[in-house]
Amino acid sequence: MTPSSLTVRESVLELLRGLGMRRIFGNPGSTELPLFLDFPEDFEYVLGLQESVVVGMADGHAAATRNAAFVNLHSAAGVGHAMGAIFTAWKNRTPLVITAGQQARAILPFDPFLFSAQATELPKPYVKWSCEPARAEDVPLAIARAYHVAMQPPCGPVLVSVPADDWSRRCEPVPPRTVGTSLRADPQVLATLGSALDACEQPAFIIGAGVDRDGAWDAVVALVERHRARVFTAPMSARCGFPEDHPQFAGFLPAMRERIVALLQGSDLVLVLGAPAFTYHVEGAGPHVPAGASLYQIVEDPEVAAWTPLGTSAVGSVRMAVQELLLRPAPRQRAMPARGAAPPRAAPSSPMSVAFALQTLAELRTPEQIVVEEAPSARPVLQQYLPTLRSETFYTMASGGLGFGLPAAVGVALAKPQERVIALVGDGSAMYAIQALWSAAQRRLPITFVILNNRRYAALQEFAPTFGFGPGEALAGTDLAGLDFVALARGHGVDGVRVEQPGELRPALQAALRSQGPALVEIVVA
Repeated sequence: MTPSSLTVRESVLELLRGLGMRRIFGNPGSTELPLFLDFPEDFEYVLGLQESVVVGMADGHAAATRNAAFVNLHSAAGVGHAMGAIFTAWKNRTPLVITAGQQARAILPFDPFLFSAQATELPKPYVKWSCEPARAEDVPLAIARAYHVAMQPPCGPVLVSVPADDWSRRCEPVPPRTVGTSLRADPQVLATLGSALDACEQPAFIIGAGVDRDGAWDAVVALVERHRARVFTAPMSARCGFPEDHPQFAGFLPAMRERIVALLQGSDLVLVLGAPAFTYHVEGAGPHVPAGASLYQIVEDPEVAAWTPLGTSAVGSVRMAVQELLLRPAPRQRAMPARGAAPPRAAPSSPMSVAFALQTLAELRTPEQIVVEEAPSARPVLQQYLPTLRSETFYTMASGGLGFGLPAAVGVALAKPQERVIALVGDGSAMYAIQALWSAAQRRLPITFVILNNRRYAALQEFAPTFGFGPGEALAGTDLAGLDFVALARGHGVDGVRVEQPGELRPALQAALRSQGPALVEIVVA
């Protein structure tokens, strides 16, 4: 066999070109340096100042492009730093191809400095697949396989460990190939669902992140309008899959069994699209749906379908399944469900309420501007006062782990440079990945960072009664006094302003939403 003229590095870069992955997200260490020898001009290295920031940026970028992002981490230490963000990418169903450096093969028997003893085991169980190729020549094939595994629904991160001396070895080229990823749900199950949907009296649809991930927004709106169903957003959904100003939108389901059942009361059929049925946060008891209601589900993840406690599940593409349901003859007309009441106007106060801050932001931003959110204690207020109106304009984390919002906003802005991105982040969340401000500043990205500063871990304090804490009882480790986000922003190269009075808010937000590069508004809220 004639030796190839390509090195592993050259073969991998050519593969990435063919797969549309010309951005490399990383924070390099010594074992990664050989990848960047003669770094090509048509590639961009997106530097994050900490590995969790790197993975968070890649998570936002992959979600916004619907294509896997390429991540380069440093051996065991870098993967360890990034594990919280990898867990979030796993829960977000985000396709990431993660490479991790490894020491040179020749010295691996001697437990060298900066090596990873069990490189393929370290990221488990929060990767779909991991590999350290047996031969240097197999690295491009491993990365090609990793890409297709990451992109196959349910999408998720994968990891390939690459010894440092592999990049210079000769190998055969690996041309990119097409692997279909849209899986059709069982037609017989869909026919059963369609018949039940036609025959029911008061359907309720539960919309999850899988709707927007699969590009099913328009088809779902059409199906909702056809069947005059009430629509709820699934608990802990990381995306929005339905316009929240639509007259059939009924609100958000909490992650509590009894409250879900209460809100669904009156429905005789519950259809869950692109979500588990259901994600719970606290213990509960009793039925999962109201008495007399049948449960149906369309989801891309067979494991989620397997643990769903009752009802009928169709596994496959949400978009394709809904499109098939729309091909059925039009059902008889039902009465329209009652429209929910609008929230009351929030009044200015000092200190400001979160409701007033988000109401003002909603009045100033355009529907096309993208909100990347990580403000857990403010989320119920956001759901009332900052509605999502368009597809692909809302991203948050499904994991419950902090550190997603700031870096994900950078990744989304890189993916969609024509759109304004609004990073809406709590003060506690912001401190997990504050270094992302530097990455935004270096590229002059059009991001408006809005920090809601309530000087505490409010979500924990508000959740404490669930675990037996009495009213006003002190909760250790939840006060966050003394943080200055304007100083932190300027230290990373981002202009910032602190707003404490309601009269200052509108002009500050207007200026930040018009900024050519990144700008930060710290809002002191009650």
